[in-house]
Amino acid sequence: VQLQASGGGLVQYGGSLRLSCAASGRSFKNSAMGWFRHTPGKGCEIVAAIGWSDGRTFYADSVKGRFAISSDNAKNTVYLQMNFLKPEDTAPYYCAADLDYSDRSFQTIPYEYDYWGQGTQVTVSS
Repeated sequence: VQLQASGGGLVQYGGSLRLSCAASGRSFKNSAMGWFRHTPGKGCEIVAAIGWSDGRTFYADSVKGRFAISSDNAKNTVYLQMNFLKPEDTAPYYCAADLDYSDRSFQTIPYEYDYWGQGTQVTVSS
């Protein structure tokens, strides 16, 4: 099983980036996919999540209205479109899979996720 995250980079305040997470190695159709970020002040926090089978979404309050999560089932890829980026969005971003989405509820705690990709660094300059 592999989750391959990409798309990070350096962007100015107010700019945009799109992260991708390509999943392979098993079926994720009954899973929820999440994006997390890790900062020194807040630790590992969830940013957004999406149900692979129904497309329902979840967003942290800090990114609502600025970030959008989506999925392409044909490509087994989840995206995180990040707009109006701020310096406080600077962090390594990780995608993760929660294999148990049977109750259609999103988990916000990292240890509830079963598989993790490597981080992709997002840096927002002021």
